[in-house]
Amino acid sequence: MAELFGQSLSFLLVVAGTALCVMEALAPGAHLIVLGVALLAAGLIGLFVPAAATPFVLAGLVLGVGLVSLYLYRNYELYQGTGRGQTRDSDDLRGSRGYVVEEVTPREGRVKLESGGFDSSYAARSISGTISEGTNVVVVDPGGGNVVTVEAVDGADDIDRELDRYADGA
Repeated sequence: MAELFGQSLSFLLVVAGTALCVMEALAPGAHLIVLGVALLAAGLIGLFVPAAATPFVLAGLVLGVGLVSLYLYRNYELYQGTGRGQTRDSDDLRGSRGYVVEEVTPREGRVKLESGGFDSSYAARSISGTISEGTNVVVVDPGGGNVVTVEAVDGADDIDRELDRYADGA
């Protein structure tokens, strides 16, 4: 059994892995969880399976468990949650659809957007005219703050409008 500082290498891996997991809990998003889980798992295997407590086997376990946890972390988003339906910045709101919850004028109003983030309710302004409550809208200018500029949509998308234009011209 390998020792370092008078302690078994497996025990030190458990301590280091636990410390990294705790640090990740205190500072989420630092991505310490992958290495923390790898060290913790390799250390626990080394403690409970003494034959696996050699430095090379533990190094292989850290690498293997690390790769598996990284794969799970990135592809299945087990730790972060899905993040679907959340915006990253205001430009992501451009083209978002929603509906009017308070009448929208060029000076005031409120809309609720589909996939608009944690709080999908936004202050809104219209390009021109008044948009009544319940009308479907699309964001034409995200603005950069919590006020978006919207315009009413008729339910047709770009493809439908293109088909209508082609049918009228043919």
